[in-house]
Amino acid sequence: MKKLTENEIIESVKKGNHGDFALLIDIYKDRAYSLLKKMLKNEMDAEEALQDAFLKVFNSLNEFRGDSKFSTWFYRIVYNTALTIISSKKRKIIMEMNSVEDHFDLGDEDNKIYAQTENHNEYILQIVDKLPVRNALVIILFYIDGLSLNEISNVLGISIVNAKVLLHRSRNALRNLVLKHNYQEVIL
Repeated sequence: MKKLTENEIIESVKKGNHGDFALLIDIYKDRAYSLLKKMLKNEMDAEEALQDAFLKVFNSLNEFRGDSKFSTWFYRIVYNTALTIISSKKRKIIMEMNSVEDHFDLGDEDNKIYAQTENHNEYILQIVDKLPVRNALVIILFYIDGLSLNEISNVLGISIVNAKVLLHRSRNALRNLVLKHNYQEVIL
């Protein structure tokens, strides 16, 4: 059996082969769930948001013109779905860069996290999780999912300049967090 490309899967679903949508779900479910979990800080909310996002993607797939990569369009829907859930629960999204120390208590919990993780990549992701939501999200989209700054700007609905600034601030916040707690020795 020939493995279909992402574009072939999309065209197949558009032509009415709705069962092929499961192939898109298999491709994106884990990464999208991970992003939603980081944004919503709750597994049940993340699962609900993931289902909502895939339903929105399925219902509006005919509107996808292919002007951008499918992943950019998809992550935009995932991101907006998470924002909708957050606003419905009357949470505030942190829109500006605040100092990490003002928002997070990083005491002995860090040693416990390191003791429980088996590899450095998992440990780094747990450190990233301590950043404010938007900062963690931009780090994950850029370094883990490999999205370009242009794609990140589309996902977050901000200009490319603002995406660059957010990535720069996020890197600095992550570096400061690593240096403040002497994680560089552990990571290196």
